Amino acid sequence: MSKTTTGGTTRTPEIKMAKGLLQSLRHDLFTDAFAYRPLALAAADDAFARMLPRGIRHRAVWRRHAAVGAVAVVIMLFAGATHEGYISDTSRFAIGLLAGAPVLMTLSRPIAAYWAVVGVTLAAALGSGGWSETWPWTPGTFFSYIAVMFLVTLRTGPRVAAWMWVITVAFGVSTSIAFSARFGIGGPAQPTMFVFSAFALAIAASIQIRRHAAAEVTAQQEVTAVERDRRTLLEERTTIARELHDVVAHHMSVVAIQAEAAPYRVKNPPPELEAAFVTIRENAVAALTELRRVLGVVRSADYEAPDAPQPTLASLDGLLANVREAGLSVEKTVTGAVRELPQGVELSAYRIIQEALSNTLRHAPGAVAGVEVSYVLGGLGIRVVNGAATGDVRPSPGAGHGITGMRERVAMLEGDMTAGKTATGGYEVAVFIPVASRPQPEPEPVEGKG
Repeated sequence: MSKTTTGGTTRTPEIKMAKGLLQSLRHDLFTDAFAYRPLALAAADDAFARMLPRGIRHRAVWRRHAAVGAVAVVIMLFAGATHEGYISDTSRFAIGLLAGAPVLMTLSRPIAAYWAVVGVTLAAALGSGGWSETWPWTPGTFFSYIAVMFLVTLRTGPRVAAWMWVITVAFGVSTSIAFSARFGIGGPAQPTMFVFSAFALAIAASIQIRRHAAAEVTAQQEVTAVERDRRTLLEERTTIARELHDVVAHHMSVVAIQAEAAPYRVKNPPPELEAAFVTIRENAVAALTELRRVLGVVRSADYEAPDAPQPTLASLDGLLANVREAGLSVEKTVTGAVRELPQGVELSAYRIIQEALSNTLRHAPGAVAGVEVSYVLGGLGIRVVNGAATGDVRPSPGAGHGITGMRERVAMLEGDMTAGKTATGGYEVAVFIPVASRPQPEPEPVEGKG
């Protein structure tokens, strides 16, 4: 037998196990036994609540309390009616009240309710007229005792249920032996209470375990949903960064080329000007190198660089043609003076329209869609709206991810976006992207050419 010595005291595994059990008993049934633990309200939007009339649906949150109160009332009436002996109605009411009070205590102090029903059982046993097969439990306290243990187990858990059953067995056996001479019996009480209480506790413990497991699954699903949304957000930002790399690289290449050619456009440029343009070109080339490194960081394992240039609003007709071939009826409307916008704005606008139409195909089959592009003073307006679906809508696990990508693009350009259902049952996405007006280039000096 292995032994552990700590501070000069030798402890065997059996002693350590017994000490752990006693600590568990003290923690579960003695420490803060009278602590206030109110019963939580039920859900107000579950299936049961939706079955009730709308006028009383808000009261469905109190259904657990009402059920416990109903059980207490039934036990009060039963305990008073089944008490042995000839007593007054007032005494029967008092007996019933004592039997039902521990049941009501489970609403706020479940552990204290168990000790209260033990005390009520002992008092009722000593005041009963004689011995019965369930003694020390009278007919009234029998059902009160089982009801309290059942409700306490629902509030606590299987370990507390096990301790209550052990105490119940010890309480029944010890009281039967101690008072056997008074009632003329030769042994402990019949195991009726032990069997019934074991079944009741097993049922309550299984309900509590299943409820706890369901709560853990729900919490895990919420965490998973948050992580999935966060991963989707990062993927969308990575996609935007990859797409904008080509746009930024193009601008930096233009800067490098113009910085290299600028000295040749000025006759006899001073050395300071030549050195400044050389510095500009070197910085532009260095920036291009760093951009390629950044692209390598955000590039996924299966990423392939596009062969064609990034799309712009000039490519919108091709996108609409592809969507029409997929079965979506869509019309395009352009208002305002069409002008060239920055490449990042053109690319983001194209992707927003593309994602909005993809969502329409996925979530509103058979609907009619409209795309409006408005060139307004100070920016670009986009509106994609579709009617209600006329076909079967299949559930999509990625619902909402397209909206996330659109919001990220709009936020990157410091724009505004609204998305939601329309009054006719369709869906609308409205975006405004601010675009600063370009300064007019100054005329070039004639003597600088050559």
